[in-house]
Amino acid sequence: MAKVLCVLYDDPTDGHPTSYARDDLPRIDSYPDGQSAPTPQGADFTPGHLLGSVSGELGLRTFLESRGHTLVVTSDKDGADSVFDRELPDADVVISQPFWPAYLSAERIAAAKNLKLAVTAGIGSDHVDLDAAIAHGVTVAEVTYSNSISVAEHVVMMTLSLVRNYLPSHQVVLDGGWNIADCVARSYDLEGMHVGTVAAGRIGTAVLRRLAPFDVQLHYTDRHRLPKDVEDELGLTFHESAADMVPHCDVVTINAPLHPETEHLFDAKLLATMKRGAYLINTARARIVDQTAVQNALESGQLAGYAGDVWFPQPAPADHPWRTMPHHGMTPHISGSTLSAQARYAAGTREILEAWLDGTPVRDEYLIVSGGNLAGAGAHSYAVNTKESDQ
Repeated sequence: MAKVLCVLYDDPTDGHPTSYARDDLPRIDSYPDGQSAPTPQGADFTPGHLLGSVSGELGLRTFLESRGHTLVVTSDKDGADSVFDRELPDADVVISQPFWPAYLSAERIAAAKNLKLAVTAGIGSDHVDLDAAIAHGVTVAEVTYSNSISVAEHVVMMTLSLVRNYLPSHQVVLDGGWNIADCVARSYDLEGMHVGTVAAGRIGTAVLRRLAPFDVQLHYTDRHRLPKDVEDELGLTFHESAADMVPHCDVVTINAPLHPETEHLFDAKLLATMKRGAYLINTARARIVDQTAVQNALESGQLAGYAGDVWFPQPAPADHPWRTMPHHGMTPHISGSTLSAQARYAAGTREILEAWLDGTPVRDEYLIVSGGNLAGAGAHSYAVNTKESDQ
């Protein structure tokens, strides 16, 4: 029998919900590229309910315990005496989310003698040391595409909120004011601006498609050039690198995975080449940008705004400088954890577990590491020292 160790974020401050704002979710059977949505053999949860927090348990307890397996769920993941570290040595499976990552370092993987499978409930497995997973024969899988559209929608929302100065204007209302001039002194139209994405995989392409109706000029850079019919359809301008692209853009959105070639890509040097007053949106990974360089660019006016929902570390401490830097639109890491997305990545996590426990193949598109090598989506997105597209 297997021990499954699941790390999820804390419940709401006033307890797990007993009712919800909506009664149902739209049915999503497949994604834009034709990949089918998760198809587990069963599901012991209600779509649209909070599944990603501790009490939600990703809807896994009944399924696992009915088969005689053990499920341990915790939010306590940091520090030598954390529940995660205490339970890890004899765990067969670890499940984590990018929003509240249990960092599976090389040291932790070495200490987890029974570990055979690491599952990301969502997309993005950079919180797992993939080299160590390969060396120790650990399979790594994630629920590819489950929340890509959720993140793309978040990018569009943040872009508009920065350009239109929405958040400070809303704060005026909350404060009882009516200071129109203060609100509009930093407000612009998105129409006619040049918008570029660093990486044009599933998320990046979804962002481009959603921004095209705003009559903007669209740019992208990616190792894998998009088909010509897509470029023509969306009026895309391709650039060989981020350095080539960003001087042309009023808005830049980062949609690439974190690996050696993207870490600190947006440093002081690259930020200095952007248009003065450009906006930068980062829902990918915080370490793709240099934390201090972003803060300095906002303070100097080189950047007119920065928004994102990825931090390092996560959760971000209360004194993290990004909380108080000017002209930001940061959120906790929530872009891919809507109730809609949770239903899909909970179902996908169960699908992965069903396959692994039954000894049947896990979907190739879910695999990051398998058989001691990068595999499936991992071979595309996490190849060492290459600039790959997002997931």
